[in-house]
Amino acid sequence: MLFKRIFDFVISFMLLIMLLPIIIILWIITSVNTKRNGLFNQLRIGQFGKPFRIYKLRTFNSFDKINYVSSVIRRLKLDELPQLWNVIVGDMSLVGPRPDVPGYYDKLEGEDRKILNLKPGITSEASIKYKNEEAILKGQSNPLKYNDEVIFPDKVKMNLEYYYKRTFFGDIKIILKTFIK
Repeated sequence: MLFKRIFDFVISFMLLIMLLPIIIILWIITSVNTKRNGLFNQLRIGQFGKPFRIYKLRTFNSFDKINYVSSVIRRLKLDELPQLWNVIVGDMSLVGPRPDVPGYYDKLEGEDRKILNLKPGITSEASIKYKNEEAILKGQSNPLKYNDEVIFPDKVKMNLEYYYKRTFFGDIKIILKTFIK
């Protein structure tokens, strides 16, 4: 665990330093594009069910619409780059279950609650599988129901599998898979 924390910190710190100019440019673009501060934070459920503030680039304008620029930023997952800060401060890990809004992971029961022992991550097998989650949900007649009955239970299953089988080299594999996909 200590080795994972050191790895997360060092890699995230180096990436944040290297990507800071890009993050600043994206922050300016998203600020102009959304006519609001391009950086925002949102309450998410973290390790042991403890809420924390996640940082992202804003891609919705004040009318909750996404335009072309925002859709490109989201599709390339560039809106997630500020989460490197969450990793540096210890709220997140590079690899782990994606943090969700209250009402999901914090409501898990039984063995599924073991997922809460993990730090949430920037990437995971589930986030790779559901990288087009928005498009999948958009194609459903009842997106919330589909998420609650199909996608979320599958993510829980995948994250529980990660809980039992996680290794340092497995994390490296997930990181590489994320960049390839």
